[in-house]
Amino acid sequence: MEWQDLKSLNKDELTGEVLAVGEKKFRAGQIYGWLHKKLVRSAEEMTNVPAACKARLLENHPFYGVTEVERYESRIDGTMKFLFELHDGNMVESVLMRYKHGNSVCISSQAGCRMGCRFCASTLLGLARNLYPSEMLDQIYAIQRATGERVSHVVVMGTGEPFDNFEALCRMIEMLSDPDGLNIGHRNITVSTCGIVPKIYEFADRNPQITLAISLHAPNDEMRRELMPIAKRYSIRQLMEGAAYYTRTTGRRITFEYSLVKGVNDGREHADELAALLKGLNCHVNLIPVNPIRERDYRQSDQAGVAAFMQRLEKKHIPVTVRREMGRDIQAACGQLRKSYKDKMDHHHNNTEGSGKV
Repeated sequence: MEWQDLKSLNKDELTGEVLAVGEKKFRAGQIYGWLHKKLVRSAEEMTNVPAACKARLLENHPFYGVTEVERYESRIDGTMKFLFELHDGNMVESVLMRYKHGNSVCISSQAGCRMGCRFCASTLLGLARNLYPSEMLDQIYAIQRATGERVSHVVVMGTGEPFDNFEALCRMIEMLSDPDGLNIGHRNITVSTCGIVPKIYEFADRNPQITLAISLHAPNDEMRRELMPIAKRYSIRQLMEGAAYYTRTTGRRITFEYSLVKGVNDGREHADELAALLKGLNCHVNLIPVNPIRERDYRQSDQAGVAAFMQRLEKKHIPVTVRREMGRDIQAACGQLRKSYKDKMDHHHNNTEGSGKV
């Protein structure tokens, strides 16, 4: 089994482990409830489970989760940004967004990312490792505990490429939508991919009601290859065939994310090309004014440019929205907080190295 930690075990596996240590079957239900409904942070909090049972389980199944390191709250819209530390010192970040329809949490699926998209801060440090199902779940659990407010929607759109951590992602979804857990239905879960085409087909077959978001960011192969290395492996035609399969199989509308970069992909001709590409597909376009990154020279399209691009798509009957910027004042975009924290720690380390301080 790939993930041996306690919080990553599904109900059947947990039952097997409980029986293996000589306990009665009902203990598995108790433990699962403590972990995934009551959201405990340690085995000690599972007060009605015998100490010997916990000790024996923990011998083979460590108690992994996330630990809050930093938290910021936007003065503009109440968005909260969390930096979490994993058991091995890696960092991930998550965002709580408050909407009228409920609280949505955006979680990371990897520590870092190896996809190399050129306008994304998440990829600047490369990939450290995949997250366990428990570490994805615990980002949600930690935020729900911290705020005392129910999380009703989950978006896997933080640091990392979810389909690059496919099995852990599918297990996390299975546990998240379990009535014995937080019971968040498939229709309230969104997964964003940069376009690993074979996994789109597999995901459609395995998770029929999840909302899929595809990072497109360009209307043609040539431009997409400049922005996104994944485009060298899968063409836009292959991506569109995968998207069509997803909508046919699930009956769900696909979201195409399109980051507008001033002077690069935000012209009238790009809007027309995009409209032609998406014609007839059950989809909608989410336009994203790109977040400026210090390490890259990409600039954000101005408001007039965004509005013109949107109107051009609407004229061609392509459903389109502009993503509302949440938490701009707290660096709520993916990868920014984790990177600035690492830069800060590196700077501190370099400054204290020769000073005799420890």
